[in-house]
Amino acid sequence: MLIAHDLGTTGNKSSLHTDSGELVAAVTVHYSVHYADGGVSEQNPEDWWNAVVEATRRLLDQSGADPASIAGVVVSGQMMGAVLMDAEYAPVRPAIIWSDTRSIEQVDELLREFDQLQALGILGHQLNSTYSLSKIMWVRDHEPEAWARVRHVGCAKDFIVHRLTGRLCTDPSDASSTNAFDIKAGTWSDPIIEAARLPRSIFPEVVDSTAVVGTLTSRAAEALGLPASARVVMGGGDGPIAAVGAGVVSPEDPPYVCMGTSTWISFATTEPAAADPAIFTFRHVVPQLYVPTATMQAGGGAVQWASEVFGGPGVGVKELVAQAQDVKAADEGLFFLPYLMGERSPYFNPDAAGTFAGLSRHHTPGHLMRAVLEGVALNLLICLDSFRDSGFKSPTIDAIGGGAASDLWLQIMADAWGVTMRRRSVVEEANSLGAAVVGAVGLGFTDFSSAKTLSHVTGTFEPDPSRTALYRQAVGIFRDAYDRLEPWFGNRRPIR
Repeated sequence: MLIAHDLGTTGNKSSLHTDSGELVAAVTVHYSVHYADGGVSEQNPEDWWNAVVEATRRLLDQSGADPASIAGVVVSGQMMGAVLMDAEYAPVRPAIIWSDTRSIEQVDELLREFDQLQALGILGHQLNSTYSLSKIMWVRDHEPEAWARVRHVGCAKDFIVHRLTGRLCTDPSDASSTNAFDIKAGTWSDPIIEAARLPRSIFPEVVDSTAVVGTLTSRAAEALGLPASARVVMGGGDGPIAAVGAGVVSPEDPPYVCMGTSTWISFATTEPAAADPAIFTFRHVVPQLYVPTATMQAGGGAVQWASEVFGGPGVGVKELVAQAQDVKAADEGLFFLPYLMGERSPYFNPDAAGTFAGLSRHHTPGHLMRAVLEGVALNLLICLDSFRDSGFKSPTIDAIGGGAASDLWLQIMADAWGVTMRRRSVVEEANSLGAAVVGAVGLGFTDFSSAKTLSHVTGTFEPDPSRTALYRQAVGIFRDAYDRLEPWFGNRRPIR
């Protein structure tokens, strides 16, 4: 058996799997995020480690599994962050996570050396403040005392793999989320790192996602309650890992949408996506493959925010979504721009802000929730149109992630996108399942094709052509609202 850890934004999910990847049991331990004005998003890496330890022990206790039966451990983690460590691999400050957007000036510095088309060609991504590289530069520029101690950098799962094995390395999927990795060459990009004025030595060794990094150190084994003989597989970033969980392990597999805190559309290819400002490309955890992706900062996160703001005692996400079932939003000219943490796809604008447009006196929390659901679907429709302009065609999109539990939201997406939406059985478990498959492949138990057999379709949502036509009109109005507000977003300043 093996244990998979999925380090998400809000918690670590520890799951127990058979050698073929089938889920046996799961435990989630939550931790906090520090959000602050100016685009700040940080977490304490020690909270991640404590969650891994607690979740592992609870998982063993609740499942009754014999620790001696655990052959290996694999880790999936949130991408695009920066854990800065000293010579002893201790964090010198809180980790700057994926949603942090404060390093705009550092991106401008990079853009003086590379334009965005050049960056896309090297990195598979635009230069943007959501990526690791400019976050590292920000610490150098703003926290010289912390920077003086930095000797190593890594992503979330890299930090945990080091705690497990004593070896710091990363994999191509996470490396490709840093803005410092040559996506075709499969190596760190020396020209980009030189332009960032960073030492090449701080970036970790890159190994395959399925590589066995080592076995548990005696200290880690004692903390987790596992045998020191358990092997640790490198794992990958949560986006490409989710693709495996959705069964997307070859170019022939249908695309998927992951409806988590951030929300994205992705599929597998043998080449990076064509240069398009709305699209970026990660390396897949499956060797020789890529995952072109369009990711928005706050998809499920926008829904959660709406429930916190518009709900109340006994009124959470489910209740507000139920209220949204029988009301109209876009039909009545009510729109929500879901840019609560700036935006990646399709605008890559850290200044973008969440906005309701078209509010009227009769609008209720149910109307506002429907506008949020539709706003996410319309933003992703713009991204999907970019894929289609590049030659992408698919009549079907599979849905995973917590938001995929909502029939209403999947029907809105089917109607807005004009495709058949299919809910897969791994609504909450796609990352765990994907990580387990990567671990099982690394340990020699199976191959990636097994991912296609570990989940199935549990619901199908066909588009209503009349609604598709309405949403096609609505997306033009939605985009016009952004275009008109974009100058204001860039000019707004706090009132002191």
